[in-house]
Amino acid sequence: MKRKKYMLDGIKKVSERKKRANELITNLNIKLRTGWTPWAEVTSSRQYTSIIDVIDLYHKYLAKLYKAGTIKENTLKDYEKRLRVFEEYIFKHVPAIVYVYQIDQTFISDFLDYILLDRDSSARTRNNYRTWLSSLCTWMVEKQYILQNPVERIKQLAEDEKKRSALTPSDLQKLQKYLKKENPHFLLLCQFAYYTFIRPDEISNIRLSDIFLKEQKVFIASSISKNRRDGMVGLNDILIKSMLDLKIFSQPSHYYLFGKGFKPSKEKTTTRVYRNYFYKVRAALKFPETYQFYSLKDSGIRDLANAEGIVVARDQARHADISTTNKYLKGSDMTVHEETKHFEGNL
Repeated sequence: MKRKKYMLDGIKKVSERKKRANELITNLNIKLRTGWTPWAEVTSSRQYTSIIDVIDLYHKYLAKLYKAGTIKENTLKDYEKRLRVFEEYIFKHVPAIVYVYQIDQTFISDFLDYILLDRDSSARTRNNYRTWLSSLCTWMVEKQYILQNPVERIKQLAEDEKKRSALTPSDLQKLQKYLKKENPHFLLLCQFAYYTFIRPDEISNIRLSDIFLKEQKVFIASSISKNRRDGMVGLNDILIKSMLDLKIFSQPSHYYLFGKGFKPSKEKTTTRVYRNYFYKVRAALKFPETYQFYSLKDSGIRDLANAEGIVVARDQARHADISTTNKYLKGSDMTVHEETKHFEGNL
């Protein structure tokens, strides 16, 4: 508790002084009940904006970014989901959070603890929320709702290694043999992920018109690419043969390559459908849970890097730097050039 004095002795008449004091008491009580404090370091009237109004404005801001093509649909859904969790926490917080200036380091830290402890989330999920909150607070600083980003002083937590592993060569062969009989179209999808390293969400947006059969390549437009840049990826002989065998190019060019039923279709399919079907195949083949649909990309990068070198794998994966490609290679997967074993130095 701190004492805050309002000096009224400048008002000469006692009756006027009492009247002014009663008005002051009434107004202060109303403001205090809504979360206001005379000790708040508020330098702008915007910092007294209702947090509800600020969140509503941020919803509209995200919708505008999506409409302009600045963020993708998955990003919009992810941000909106996190924003809803944040709103729920604000509404049930005691004491009440009313003004935007109350979003400080203590509040953010408590919210991240809520994500980690109360919601029993992983350190990775908590860190993802921290990253998202930093972008939200950066936006609020830009709009002058808060003075500084309170997330900057909150550290990331150490994360466990991702529970995802590349398929072994023998398991890749088992997968190929099983799907060739059970679902050749899903086999083509798996081969596409394995040989091209294209991300699942990007694959779901590829149309037949994006494939250049004679040049054996596929175009990834910036509008569907994660890095927001146009890209071109090679298609090897196995993929071309599989697509021709399945008569993929007999369908209209505007069709999605892997639509409904994993076949060319005018109806787009979500990556959730890809994952769910892969889980069924994984169960049928009794593969470990560390095998995920995205593991096909891990497996492809490993095998291409070992066969043709990490630079080739880097370019096929559209990585800006080899260090990114290296993250897909575990210690046992990394190549050792024979030349290094027989190199004669000068020491």
